[in-house]
Amino acid sequence: MQRLLLLRKSAINYDVNASRNPRSRTLLDYPRPSVAVDAAVLTVWEGALSVLLVQRASGDRTGEWALPGTFLRERELLSDAVLRCLREKAGITGRVPQQLHVFDDPDRDDRGWVLSVAHVDMVPLAALESALASDGVRLVSVSAGPDVVARLPYGHADIVANAVGRMRLAYAEAPDPGALLEEPFTLKDLRDLHEAVAGETLMRDTFRRFMEPKLVGTGKMSDGTRGRPSRLWVRTKS
Repeated sequence: MQRLLLLRKSAINYDVNASRNPRSRTLLDYPRPSVAVDAAVLTVWEGALSVLLVQRASGDRTGEWALPGTFLRERELLSDAVLRCLREKAGITGRVPQQLHVFDDPDRDDRGWVLSVAHVDMVPLAALESALASDGVRLVSVSAGPDVVARLPYGHADIVANAVGRMRLAYAEAPDPGALLEEPFTLKDLRDLHEAVAGETLMRDTFRRFMEPKLVGTGKMSDGTRGRPSRLWVRTKS
């Protein structure tokens, strides 16, 4: 009897120690949040930096506007999930969105614990024409429509702010990293684009001195239909 009690005591001690030892746990012993991907598609529309929104057609918050997004499927790559969500939710194909940030606030989504792996893509307006033909897709200026952006569900306003910051940093270093301008273009065209992205007026001479070395001249001039004829440029090929 004493031997049985000792064996039983040893077994209980082993179970307690095992529960305290992380090495004895399996993946099922850890909490598992849902994982979503959300895409901030940015462009310049009517002279303003704008973000693409889709109207939720079903499920939670039907009829509300939000960023295109979806939940990650079993064994699906994040890169495949974001392409799927853009294709199915916004009708956008042929893009390569970049990972932006992981938003992990446990309270960001009122449906439960959801991590969002946010992506960003800078897209020429012409490439969005077919998507914008749908009544369920729209563009909203991030500066002229701050109330709309602020009301976005699932913490999407934070994603937009982060994406805008990323885009502004990119345009502070390069002439047109998003290839938003059709080539060739004038320096005024380029400055107008940068002012839309930055949301502020830029000094003309300072802008010219910084950007000209990063461009390739075509040796041609604009036709002067908008102001005086100006030199035409293209982006350098990286």
